[in-house]
Amino acid sequence: MKETQTIENITKSTAVTERITGSEAIVRCLLEEGVKVLYGYPGGAIMPVYDELFKYQDKIHHVLTRHEQGATHAAQGYARISGEVGVAIATSGPGATNLITGIADAQIDSTPMVCITGQVPSHLLGSDAFQETDIVGISTPITKWNHQITEAAEIPEVIAKAFYIAKSGRPGPVLIDITKDAQFEEFDFKYKRCKGIRSYKPVPETDISSLEKAAELINTAKKPLVVWGQGVILGKAEEEFKAVIEKAGLPAAWTILGASAIPTSHPLNVGMVGMHGNYAPNILTNECDVLIAIGMRFDDRVTGNLASYAKQAKIIHFEIDPAEVDKNVKTDIAVLGDAKQSLKDLLPLLNANSHHDWHQKFKDLYKIEFEKVIKYDLHPTKEGLTMGEVLKEINKQTKGEAAIVSDVGQHQMVACRYAEFNTSKSNITSGGLGTMGFGLPAAIGAKMAAPEREVVSICGDGGYQMTIQELGTIFQQRTAVKVVVLNNDFLGMVRQWQQLFFDKRYASTKMTNPDFVTIAKGYHLNARRVTKREELASAVEEMIASKEPYFLEVCVEKEDNVFPMIPSGASVSDIRLE
Repeated sequence: MKETQTIENITKSTAVTERITGSEAIVRCLLEEGVKVLYGYPGGAIMPVYDELFKYQDKIHHVLTRHEQGATHAAQGYARISGEVGVAIATSGPGATNLITGIADAQIDSTPMVCITGQVPSHLLGSDAFQETDIVGISTPITKWNHQITEAAEIPEVIAKAFYIAKSGRPGPVLIDITKDAQFEEFDFKYKRCKGIRSYKPVPETDISSLEKAAELINTAKKPLVVWGQGVILGKAEEEFKAVIEKAGLPAAWTILGASAIPTSHPLNVGMVGMHGNYAPNILTNECDVLIAIGMRFDDRVTGNLASYAKQAKIIHFEIDPAEVDKNVKTDIAVLGDAKQSLKDLLPLLNANSHHDWHQKFKDLYKIEFEKVIKYDLHPTKEGLTMGEVLKEINKQTKGEAAIVSDVGQHQMVACRYAEFNTSKSNITSGGLGTMGFGLPAAIGAKMAAPEREVVSICGDGGYQMTIQELGTIFQQRTAVKVVVLNNDFLGMVRQWQQLFFDKRYASTKMTNPDFVTIAKGYHLNARRVTKREELASAVEEMIASKEPYFLEVCVEKEDNVFPMIPSGASVSDIRLE
């Protein structure tokens, strides 16, 4: 009987293993993790993997970007709109180092991404071989985890770990570097998804007493204010969040990465906080008696001068990453754990409330901002077009259902301020790193992850040219991204600072731009330029109606500024309206 059981066990074991090369194992691991699309650029040290991708092209779609940085941003866009892990792949040396900006961006913005790089054969490691770079050493400070594989047998376990680490807890990027000989080496392949790692606890346990204390503070507050961030979206906690603020009548403001967790039109949505945020939530941050931070990290662009930030308020911080608690702002109550579960458990502890008089303060301050800023951004009296009215027209044509993927600069702040969001995961932008060049390739990834959605990339003329080559990716893939360049012939955000703080010394910010429409047409894209207000509505309508990729250049006022604005290092109370 024992002999029979042994034979059966051996048979079962043999049935689930298969002798294959390391390169095929990499592709098979990706398939096991449900990867359908990956972005990359081939080269010598990763060529065995590309050979296997060719064989599996009916099961996994490789997108050839025009630059490895474009591959990371596309993977980020894919991850941000889908909630899945984005995947980028590159060769060794310069191919690997070209991933660095996107990896750093993903790390600070908590984007789940797995990057796979080829490496020189293991016997050449440390010899300064052709296209050898210590990418593990370089990427260590900007990855959630990284690892170098020198033997094929390591591949399944390491890749399984990579995906688990990237998407669990607070998400982030992982890099796996694989030597060329490990890609050629054969071994007995068997894959098992990772479900846990000893000593790694991605979601801390929530202490019920902290929830009870938080509820008590919220229930007794006279002037509560919620500031929520991307943690609500990453935690898939939108419904729980909405239920909490509605029951307790809490005014709620958002960081730029938190935008779209609840609709823009929700009556408790009081706008954006931060340097170019709305007047009311910034001013009233320093008047609230309880500040409830949910899934945000108190970034300096949100807080301004920490010495004067919400000093009058009790601070409650809902956070999945213990490292963020008390890092910048000292909290009175920290509620650690998954946002979805924490908010679900908080709800029954809250009293129903309305805070009518407190809400009226937000409405009164909004009227001031509307008269001083918003009215002129959306209904300008000047001859030239404003960025705000372009966003207004896009809202009208898309009915607030589009995913807006913005680059970095003035146009980004205008897009965040004026885009209307009815659906979660609709505001995709580079937050913490502020990466110019993010917008175009990220929009490609977003559209490929959600082909049923309208995806509009909002770029400035500066950042657009940093990754303009990805028009080639759009053309080759026929990805129906709508690309809008708001062209003011300046590096607008830097120019604004030069105007306000450097006596209008416009050092190296004036742009002499090419003919963007001709370039787009060179990539066989439908393209149009708008220079007059009366052309705008028909151009946006034509763009949105198109089933193909579309490029729209809108020439806007050259020296318009984005207000409100909190000067760097100033208090949120020092927000300027002009």
